Amino acid sequence: MKKVLLTGSTGFVGNSLRTALRLNYSLLATSRLTQMMSDGSQIIGIGDLSAETRWTTLLKDVDIVVHVAGRAHKLNDRHEDPLTAFRKVNVDATLNLARQAADCGVKRFIFISSIGVHGSVTNNSYLSERAPLNPHADYAVSKLEAEKGLQDISSGSAMEVVVLRPPLIYAGNAPGNFGLLLKLIASGAPLPFLNVDNKRSMVALENFVDLVQICLEHDAAANRTFLVSDGVDVSTTQIIQYIARGMGRDARLFYLPDMFVRMGAALLGRKTTYEQLYGSLAIDSRMVRDILSWCPPMSPEEALFKAGEDYVSRGR
Repeated sequence: MKKVLLTGSTGFVGNSLRTALRLNYSLLATSRLTQMMSDGSQIIGIGDLSAETRWTTLLKDVDIVVHVAGRAHKLNDRHEDPLTAFRKVNVDATLNLARQAADCGVKRFIFISSIGVHGSVTNNSYLSERAPLNPHADYAVSKLEAEKGLQDISSGSAMEVVVLRPPLIYAGNAPGNFGLLLKLIASGAPLPFLNVDNKRSMVALENFVDLVQICLEHDAAANRTFLVSDGVDVSTTQIIQYIARGMGRDARLFYLPDMFVRMGAALLGRKTTYEQLYGSLAIDSRMVRDILSWCPPMSPEEALFKAGEDYVSRGR
């Protein structure tokens, strides 16, 4: 049984990976604080991630590291430059872990990056692994810098690196903007998203966890970077309709001309929110499916329905 070290194991993605990986691997699950989980497993606390974190003891006999932990949001501390804060965790702490992993003989290091390294919107094109690198925010800049550092470490050692660049990862317990959308749909509030003709590539949490497990074992994943998605694009209108069905309710949508939406978003300083809801971010993820023979277990319609169903079942 291979030994896997998982970071960020109490987060949205990490918790699902922890549940899946502990079935087939000798798993060391880590997070900031030590915890005992309801399933009887233990989370090993390693404190705040930094360039000084000592991993050597935990890395003994580890075959694979799955590095999920990172900073995704800005700090409330206005005195610290946001990019500097992201770099401390997403770059410096990541490369510190990777160097120690390589020195300890870890065979493979799986890094969860972001589609944001390519940008935040597409027009009439699709992003692929060959698309220009154009990080749109400090978070994405830090992820790209980590990727480059990992490539340097891999080229100077025997450790293989696998980089996954997902777009929005969604489920019924998703945080952030997707969680807010679930809340709005559940409230029954009318939403101005009727006939929104955009293309959004996303990846269901179930599909992403399945792919990570394939990357643990597949020889062809070694030293590859993959863009990840469900493989089928959906519009904002469809997203809301599928979720609402899972919640057992009708989607309450109305039409609002795009011009008015853009003006309102500009006045409120919510340009990014407008792009996420009305703009397109389309991904060509054929490479990961072709090279790894991966077929996402769930379609967007199935996964979004399940997200709505799960949200309601949690009593939110």
